[in-house]
Amino acid sequence: MSTATPPRPPAAATGTAAGPAAADRASTPASASTDGTAGSPGSAPAPGSAGVSGPGTPATATAPSPGPGPRRGLDWRVRFAVLSLIWGFSFLLIKVGTGAFAPFQVTFGRLLFGTAVLAVAMAVKRAKPPRGLRTWGHLTVAAFFLNALPFSLFSYAELTIPSTLAGICNATSPLWGMALSLVALSEDRPTRRRVAGLGIGFLGVLTVLGAWQGFSGLDITGTAMALLASLSYPIGWIYVRRTLAGRSESHLSLTGAQLFLATLQLALVTPAFTSPPDDLPVVPLLAVVALGALGTGFAVLLQYGLVAEVGPTTGQMVTYFIPVIATAAGVTLLGEGLTWNTPVGALIVLAGAALTQSRAPRGRTRAGRTAPAPAAEIPRQP
Repeated sequence: MSTATPPRPPAAATGTAAGPAAADRASTPASASTDGTAGSPGSAPAPGSAGVSGPGTPATATAPSPGPGPRRGLDWRVRFAVLSLIWGFSFLLIKVGTGAFAPFQVTFGRLLFGTAVLAVAMAVKRAKPPRGLRTWGHLTVAAFFLNALPFSLFSYAELTIPSTLAGICNATSPLWGMALSLVALSEDRPTRRRVAGLGIGFLGVLTVLGAWQGFSGLDITGTAMALLASLSYPIGWIYVRRTLAGRSESHLSLTGAQLFLATLQLALVTPAFTSPPDDLPVVPLLAVVALGALGTGFAVLLQYGLVAEVGPTTGQMVTYFIPVIATAAGVTLLGEGLTWNTPVGALIVLAGAALTQSRAPRGRTRAGRTAPAPAAEIPRQP
């Protein structure tokens, strides 16, 4: 029995197959989505390209077996839950890391350990790096908007705002993506439902921020940084769609190259704006290692198999669990305060985000015309 090749969304940088994050979720060329889900703190690439399966694709037998069907790994629901937990806890890990290290240092460590994980995966899969200066140039821009910039902004934001608020701000990426795609992508035609979702979502943002109270008690700078980080993801997705769609390289190759370039960017910036830490406290150091190895490396590989098995539509549902888990983790483990408007506003944001991702039934617009095919709705790492 052969393994079916996963779907090929038009926004994939590999030309083959998103979130949080956004990552970064999450935040790789193969996960680009026109409407704000790609995925972390953003976001992950989807598997599959012209017969190339993702590194997390469950193994299947190549010939019929007289016994029971071929055994798969963990049930996809278990892997879905693990992925949601990893990306949901990313904001807590950022908070812990910035307690001892400068934000740029946290981001650099995150990218370094994430790149190391993907480098190992590339070596195992024998994936070759992309070719051509033009491709590397586009990947450099993608690395900035999808990794270096949002990761750094979230790290700086959490110096002054709770991790719960950062996680909720991350959930606004689909809203920004919807708004930007209406302007930048002519093929993304608005529908009443998606425009309504946009309005509802931003109403939820105002509820979270307590607009009726004059935003009292809110750190405007930190909140603005978190929202700008969420805005950076769809800017990167749209750029990727315009420049890297249709590439012949594997998704893993492009993703690994992108993270490598983001690591180089932080390697240049970090020494210029920070000084080496006096010591390396164990807990914050482990938080940075986990943030990179798990949240930026392993989670990407985990999602390959998820999207290959259940498809991007189910895979993108991780996006809606991230703020819930981030809030629960911040309140229970970090003792962060929680007022009624935060969870209520978060639910409104998620409802609006869900509407922006909805499609006309049976692929029809309200005018009766065939709607354009949707891009991959894959969550990116946060």
